Amino acid sequence: MSSLKQTPLTCSGHTRPVVFLNYSDITPFGYFLISASKDGKPMLRQGDTGDWIGTFEGHKGAVWGAALTRDATKAATGAADFTAKVWDAESGEELKTFQHKHIVKCVDFSNDGNYLLTGSQEKILRIFDLEKPDEDPQAFSGHTAFIKNALFKKNGKQIISAADDKTVRVWDVSSGKEVQKLDFPAIPTSLDLTQDGSILIVTHGSTTSFWNADTLDKIKDFESPTQITTASLHPDKTIFISGGENFIMYKSDFNTGEELEAFKGHFGSVHCVRFSPDGEVYASGSEDGTLRLWQTTVGKTYGLWKCVTPDEIVNNTDSTPTKPEA
Repeated sequence: MSSLKQTPLTCSGHTRPVVFLNYSDITPFGYFLISASKDGKPMLRQGDTGDWIGTFEGHKGAVWGAALTRDATKAATGAADFTAKVWDAESGEELKTFQHKHIVKCVDFSNDGNYLLTGSQEKILRIFDLEKPDEDPQAFSGHTAFIKNALFKKNGKQIISAADDKTVRVWDVSSGKEVQKLDFPAIPTSLDLTQDGSILIVTHGSTTSFWNADTLDKIKDFESPTQITTASLHPDKTIFISGGENFIMYKSDFNTGEELEAFKGHFGSVHCVRFSPDGEVYASGSEDGTLRLWQTTVGKTYGLWKCVTPDEIVNNTDSTPTKPEA
């Protein structure tokens, strides 16, 4: 089916660039996708179809980061209004607002969903105990420029952060100390962990690099013909997707780096891409204000994709929101 044309599902609804995406794990109700946008209205969707579920209303500025707990019961967002918010993902209700002193660029939940990590343009990382939300958070200082992204490692004992100071740093949660640091020749534009937590993916300049998440030993890196801003590795570690400033999405062989596909699907820079937890699709967000879902295996009957004939794929979805909030 490799000759079939890739036909993405285009999810409308955002009015400004889509800058970050995050999937839940697979739950009894399927899996879910949250999108952060400069329009200040993060959206929750069914992960395999892109169908809109609801919009989290409450931020007063661009939303830069978004996360879901593994079971998709809670969501978190970070925004230009100097706040991070935690939401009930089933009702859309705002549960808690954590005030910061500058723009919050990233949020992440611990594996058990009990802690929230934030990174801000104060150059500080914070961990909030969601069972004791009114207590002062644990703070981590050391970055010398704005923090771009931060993640909990799977064991919850360490966090990883990337910043405009051209470093990626690992921090010990119990001591609050920096324990490892990677220096890059260019600002890291994205940070991601594989689903099993074993490989760290960092994009910087035109390079996509892969690292052992436990030791921070480099596994491999690959060069692209354009500035790369985002990348995601398939759960089975056979292929990876990357995208950047030239609007093109690249699918590449993880073992060899060989380019398998390159296609223009957006009408603006690609800001974020993530594989679904089952690896069947990947989602991308762009400067053009759209979120798109793509098939890993083109032509497979999956979600809203129907393989009618060997040379025809029908896209039968309209993922435009029909009501204003969850």
